[in-house]
Amino acid sequence: MAEYTRTQVLDAAKDLANMLANTDEIDRFKQVEAKINDNQKVQKLITKIKALQKQAVNFQAYEKREALKRMEEEIDRLQDEIDAIPVVQEFKETQIVVNDVLQLVSGTIAREVTNHVIESTGGDLLSGETGSKTKKSTGCH
Repeated sequence: MAEYTRTQVLDAAKDLANMLANTDEIDRFKQVEAKINDNQKVQKLITKIKALQKQAVNFQAYEKREALKRMEEEIDRLQDEIDAIPVVQEFKETQIVVNDVLQLVSGTIAREVTNHVIESTGGDLLSGETGSKTKKSTGCH
């Protein structure tokens, strides 16, 4: 009955992953990520934020609410400053595009598997029911 083994499917998934890794969207993502990593201002702000986040964790652990609040406000301010940098905006946009592509592929695979199950059981694609469900609901009671 089975046409493919789990190993064959996983190998095909690896091939698909390789294909995805070599798309224009992923190339663009890698280029923009390199720009982010080379941007001294961005790296300096990220380092500051990480240090402040560690301090915030300590303030939270010692229940220093006012100091924690000030720390969170400073983190938010620095985050806003990073977000205003054009290369960061571009990076976020490329992340969204890559995520959309991955979601599209994932959704297509899920939908196609479901459709094949429905069709192979003699079910109804429009209602989304497998053949065993359709036979059960139309049979005599």
